[in-house]
Amino acid sequence: MAVRIRLRRTGKRNAPSHRIVVADGRSPRNGRFIETVGTYNPVQKAETVDLERVDYWISQGAQPSDTVWGIIKRVRAGVPLGGKEVPPAADDATPPEPVAEEEPEAPAEEPAEAPEEDAEETE
Repeated sequence: MAVRIRLRRTGKRNAPSHRIVVADGRSPRNGRFIETVGTYNPVQKAETVDLERVDYWISQGAQPSDTVWGIIKRVRAGVPLGGKEVPPAADDATPPEPVAEEEPEAPAEEPAEAPEEDAEETE
């Protein structure tokens, strides 16, 4: 029996979602399957895979389809669906601070020395 790991379509019309299943390669796409090992939703950009079970089935000789193999690699690498790294939210929330140009300092006015002289005269 040639076992495959492939997508099984679920969901409504024009709103596809898939289950990642282990099935006999001769059974129809949405037909009989052995085990569900994950889900894939391209509309909501969500995917879950039980990597432990996938590794077990691959060790038993199951062949993943090309699409499922790409999903497995992406989940193992931790890359979100869409392939772009998402920067942390804290970095996006802080706007860059404007760089203020330094103005030439005006000469500070020196205090009048008269009070000091007055202090000396009173003594």
